[in-house]
Amino acid sequence: MDMEDLKAMFDEAYEGKFEAIKSRIAKDKDLVIVQDANHRTMLHWASLGGHFDIVKFLVDHNSPIDAVDDVSMTPLILAATAGRTDVVRYLLSQGAHVNAKNDQGHSPLQRACSKGWKEIVELLLKNDADVNIADIRGARPLHRAATLGLMPIVDILLRTKGIEVNVTDIYGNTPLHLSCEEGRTEVALLLVKHGANVEYMNKERNTPLDLADKALKDEIKKLKERGA
Repeated sequence: MDMEDLKAMFDEAYEGKFEAIKSRIAKDKDLVIVQDANHRTMLHWASLGGHFDIVKFLVDHNSPIDAVDDVSMTPLILAATAGRTDVVRYLLSQGAHVNAKNDQGHSPLQRACSKGWKEIVELLLKNDADVNIADIRGARPLHRAATLGLMPIVDILLRTKGIEVNVTDIYGNTPLHLSCEEGRTEVALLLVKHGANVEYMNKERNTPLDLADKALKDEIKKLKERGA
C-alpha cells in the first residue's frame, strides 16, 4: 500500500465510509493495526469521527482498543474530546481504559469536562472514571470546568462521591482560585456552597478572594455570612 492509498484509508475511517473500510479489511485483516505518520489507527480516526458502525467493526476485527498515537491519545480520549457519546459508550463496554492519559496527562474525563459534554461526563463517571485525576500540571477535572465556567459540569463533579473541592494544582490553585480569577460567578458561589476554602493561599500567596473582582468578592462574603 502506497502513502496515497494509506491516507485514503484513514480518511475513509474518519469520514464514515463503512463499505470502503469493509472492503479493505476483507482483503487484508492486518490493516486494523496499521498506523499513520502520527501513529493513529483506523480506530482512532473512526472514533474521532463518531462512526459507531466502523468503530464496532474494527473492534470486532481485533483493532487494539487502547492503541496510542504519538501524543498518547487513545480512541476513547479522542471520542470523549469530540463529543461522540455512542462511541464512548461502546468503547467503555468493550473494556477501553477509562483513566488513560495522553502526554499532557489528560484523561477522557478531563477532555469531556473541558468541552462541556455533560452526557459523556456522566457516562465516564458511571464507568469508574477517576473524578480527581490530575494532568501534568496537577489540574483536575474540577479545575478545568471551573476555569471555563461550565456550570452543569461543575455541578455533576461536585455531586460525585470522593470529589476533592480544595485540591490544588502545581501552582497551588484550587478550583475556586481559578473560577474567581476568571470571573465565573455562578461556579465560584457553587464551590463555596460545597465547602471551597476562600482563605487558602496559592504559591503566590493569593487567596481566591484576592483574585476576585469586587462584585464577586462581595457575593462570596455575603454567602459566607449566611453560613455557607
